[in-house]
Amino acid sequence: MGHHVLPGNPPIAVTLRRSARARRISLRVSGLDGRVTLTMPRGLPEREGLDFARSKQDWLAQQLMRQEPEVQVSIGAVLPVEGQEMTIAPGTGRRVVAEEGRLLVPGAPDSAAARVQAWLRTLARERLVAASDRHAAALGRSYGRITLRDTRSRWGSCTADAGLMYSWRLILAPPEVLDYVAAHEVAHLQEMNHSPAFWALVDQLLPGYAAPRKWLRVNGGTLHRYRF
Repeated sequence: MGHHVLPGNPPIAVTLRRSARARRISLRVSGLDGRVTLTMPRGLPEREGLDFARSKQDWLAQQLMRQEPEVQVSIGAVLPVEGQEMTIAPGTGRRVVAEEGRLLVPGAPDSAAARVQAWLRTLARERLVAASDRHAAALGRSYGRITLRDTRSRWGSCTADAGLMYSWRLILAPPEVLDYVAAHEVAHLQEMNHSPAFWALVDQLLPGYAAPRKWLRVNGGTLHRYRF
């Protein structure tokens, strides 16, 4: 891998990758962190790749401007819960309470982020267990255990020993998106691939899965902008 900076306003950092499989030059802007990657076939001179990147500089600048700014979770911040925007506000008592567009968080303001994250993870586990149970029952299958992580590369996975892993950030997305990921991973209990048989199974578990799948492809990166 090589690193280059395209001069300009703003200067744009580019990571250069060589790939034996690449047939042509491609340029990608990560929806998660705005990283720009230039992928090139093995034998092509570096100069040609950088010329290509320079020719796309205006497009790159536009893509980077569209990047969603990060949101530091704290009192006063707004974040989605099950697709609904909620404003974090001071609360009383011992527990985080959701009511009418507000998330009431008790305790010291500097502990709000940790409290909100713990509350979201608990809610995510409830929703993901319920969805996984429902889809597994429809399939007549059982799974091992459910693990929640904060993964950037994937929203869920199914292990060979029937364990299910999910990103807890799915609780930020609309409920049908979380449901789609659960259906997708549970379908892997039967089909450990992405064959037509697998997608037929997902369709059986969740008819109309194409819409939440597309939502995740288009908007999934924004769920990582919330910093706890």
